[in-house]
Amino acid sequence: MEIVRLEPRLVMLAFPVGQAYLWHGPGGLTLIDTSLPGSGPQIAGAIEELGYRRRDLRRLLLTHHHEDHVGSAAEVAAWGDVEVVAHHLDAPVIRGEADGPPPVLSGWERELFDQVQAGMTHDEVAPVRVDREAGDGDEIDLGGGVRAVCVAVPGHTPGSVAYHLPEARVLFTGDTIARGPDGNVMLGVFNADPDLAAASFRRQAGLDVDIACFGHGAPVTERATAALRAAQPR
Repeated sequence: MEIVRLEPRLVMLAFPVGQAYLWHGPGGLTLIDTSLPGSGPQIAGAIEELGYRRRDLRRLLLTHHHEDHVGSAAEVAAWGDVEVVAHHLDAPVIRGEADGPPPVLSGWERELFDQVQAGMTHDEVAPVRVDREAGDGDEIDLGGGVRAVCVAVPGHTPGSVAYHLPEARVLFTGDTIARGPDGNVMLGVFNADPDLAAASFRRQAGLDVDIACFGHGAPVTERATAALRAAQPR
C-alpha cells in the first residue's frame, strides 16, 4: 500500500485493489472505504504515520457494499468510537442480511471482470454494523467547518453514495466514476444498472469540486469539475 497526500488534510491509501481515503482535521479522523479483507493493519499503519492512533478514528464512510470497499470495515469499526455510515439501500448487504444484485456486463467488460475476480482473494467479508443509514442530502459534520454531504449515486449498486465536501471542494465518487490507466476519467465498470450509473456520473459532474477521489484510478487533483464534465456520458 502507498500513502499519497492529495491536500494537507487528505491522503489516499492506494491498495493493489481498491483505494481508501483518510481525512484528518479538528474533528478527528474520517476513513472513506477500507479495501479488501485483511487491510486493517495497513490502514492502522497509515493512521500512525500521520501521527494519530487507531482510537482517533471517528467516522467510517462506506460508498457501497462491494468487498473491495467494505472488506476490512468490520475490523476498523471495532477500533473504538467509530460511527459507520452507509446508504440505506446498501446497508442490509453490508450487514450481511441480503445479497447485492450482480453486475450487468457489456461484451468487453466480461473478460475484465473475469480477470479482476481471478486476482481477488475472496476472503470472507465479515458483516458490518451500520450506525447511520444515510440518504441523499444528509450531512455529516467532519469538524473544522467541513461537511460531508451524501449524494445518492445509484447504478453501480442500488445504494451507492458519493460524499461531497463542499467547503473543501473534494468529492469521493466510489465506483460510479473511475480513472483508467491512460489517465482518462470514465464511467465505472461492473454496474448493476449501467443507465442509472451514467445518470449518477452526470449528477456528480454538476458539483463544483477541485479534487475527485475515485475507488479505482488516480484522483483528479485540480479542476476536477471540468474533468468530470468533459468525460460524462452523453
